[in-house]
Amino acid sequence: MNDRNSSLPMEQMGQFKITVWEEENFQGKRCEFMLECQNIMERGFNKIRSIKVENGPWVGFEYPEFQGQQFILEKGDYPRYEAWSGNSSYRTEHMLSFRPIKCANHSDSKVTLYECEDFQGRKFEMCDDYPSLQAMGWCSKEVPSIKVNSGAWVAYQFPGYRGYQYILERDRHQGEYRKYNEFSTQAHTNQVQSIRRIQH
Repeated sequence: MNDRNSSLPMEQMGQFKITVWEEENFQGKRCEFMLECQNIMERGFNKIRSIKVENGPWVGFEYPEFQGQQFILEKGDYPRYEAWSGNSSYRTEHMLSFRPIKCANHSDSKVTLYECEDFQGRKFEMCDDYPSLQAMGWCSKEVPSIKVNSGAWVAYQFPGYRGYQYILERDRHQGEYRKYNEFSTQAHTNQVQSIRRIQH
């Protein structure tokens, strides 16, 4: 891909492509996708145990219908479930649905964090990756509301990009996450201590 294309949103750059296997190390039944899959079991799979992302970023979900814990899937190989959930505080072998992240644009991403729900209180705008929000001056382990101004981001429960993952996209919820339970269906806390732009 040339530099001119790297500033375009993924949806303008072309195809998305992911291949999933039912067994670890790219063995067993396999299927390629260029669009979302709401339930891999409808394709005759019991589970997904390995993945290759060939184009575009994707988000995987623990359960069908894009529910449960989220996992960021960027270009590369994922031979076992630890490769996509290894830094999570809650490991799961399940991934039963997934979809492309169409608004990812690494060179043009901006997000605003707020200290209270509904975009109230002190705010901080950022357009770069932060492995520790507290180290950059955020004085809390919590982020009650987030507004994605452009691009797509993955927020993590703990510093160093560890713990639960929350995929935050400009084209979902109009980029507005007014309360922590809008971060994802498994969000039980507003604890966010690191955040980064999603690679495309």
